[in-house]
Amino acid sequence: METIDLAQELSGNTYPGRGIVIGRSADGKNAAIAYFIMGRSENSRNRIFVEDGEGIRTQAYDPSKMKDPSLIIYSPVRVPDPSHTIVTNGDQTDTVFDGLKKGLTFEESLRSREFEPDGPNYTPRISGLLTIENGVFGYQMSILKSRGGNPDQCIRETFDYSHAPAGCGHFISTYMHDGNPLPSFEGEPKPVEIPDDIDEWTDMLWASLNEDNKVSLFVRYIDISTGDYETQIINKNENVTLS
Repeated sequence: METIDLAQELSGNTYPGRGIVIGRSADGKNAAIAYFIMGRSENSRNRIFVEDGEGIRTQAYDPSKMKDPSLIIYSPVRVPDPSHTIVTNGDQTDTVFDGLKKGLTFEESLRSREFEPDGPNYTPRISGLLTIENGVFGYQMSILKSRGGNPDQCIRETFDYSHAPAGCGHFISTYMHDGNPLPSFEGEPKPVEIPDDIDEWTDMLWASLNEDNKVSLFVRYIDISTGDYETQIINKNENVTLS
């Protein structure tokens, strides 16, 4: 599969929904991760990312306007130990976190979950796990989705990218594009390029997301040698960047 221009991919899609990008910076020094959320309803747009320990969680920007928190309030990023970072678009973050603590693999942990119960969309659950051990970085990505919008069958796909090469990564989103119902992502995660500069990448990602629908963006670079990391968070509601 050819490497895509991620800026073009995002700017040409008004509603990819929620998206995960994982890869390695071009200089080979950092593991890179990005997660964004978008929203079409007032409830979905009424959110921000806040730091929670070494991870993040979603939070209502205006609590008085929050209607149903069940599928929109969760911890997208958790760090169970120095070697692993989990990123997902729902409460399956906790499922993977608990599974790893019990000795289960990423794939085994997600076998107990399926797509979201939000028919007719049946939003896919997308997940990623970054692993850094002894200076070696690799990652896995997963999607749990209905078969063509049929809730009677859950398709579980896992993609394993060991020994991630410098400058390379992969992108996966919940939806192919806007629609009613929303069409689930199809195919493998898409190959993308990852630059050295976290500020440059963060600015590109945020600028490329649809202005009306984008809500929040999280970006982190993790030094593969030391485990030290730098984080960028942008919330449309706050219009600020935290680090």
